[in-house]
Amino acid sequence: MLSSFKNLLNQFFMPDNGQASLDEAHSLQLATAVLLVEVMRSDTDISATERSATLAALRTKFALSEAELARLLAKAEDLAKGANDYFHFTSAMNEQFTQAQKIQVVEHMWQVAFADGHLDANENHLISKIAGLLHVTHGEYIAAKLHARQAAQPAT
Repeated sequence: MLSSFKNLLNQFFMPDNGQASLDEAHSLQLATAVLLVEVMRSDTDISATERSATLAALRTKFALSEAELARLLAKAEDLAKGANDYFHFTSAMNEQFTQAQKIQVVEHMWQVAFADGHLDANENHLISKIAGLLHVTHGEYIAAKLHARQAAQPAT
C-alpha cells in the first residue's frame, strides 16, 4: 500500500526527465487541492456546490486556467482516494507557505464545508485536525471558520 502511494506521488511530483527534484509549485497546488477534496469527501453527500466551492478556492489560490484546474482537481481526487494521512501534504505547506497562506487554506476548507449549507461533524473534525498539522492556532482557526461562515451566508 505504501509503495503504491509513493509511486502515485512520484508520478505527479517527478519531472518527466526523471530528475529527483520536485516541482514545488505543482506539489503545493496538488497538496492544497487534496486537502480541499478531503473536506468534500468527508461529508456523507458530495454536492455540486461543494465541488464548485473547491474549484473556486483553487481558482482564488492559484492562477490556473480552467483546463489546469480540472486536471488538478482530477489528480487530487485520485490521490485523496489512496491517502491514509495528511502529513505529506501539510509538511510541504509548512515548509513553503507563510502563516497567512496556511490560514487561507484552512479558510478555503471551511468554505467547502459550508458550501452545501450544512456543516457535517466529519468536516469539522477533519478541518480541526488539518489546522493542527498546519500549526494554525486555535484563534486563527476560529477566525477562518467565522469568516467562511459569514461569506457563505446569503446577503439579506
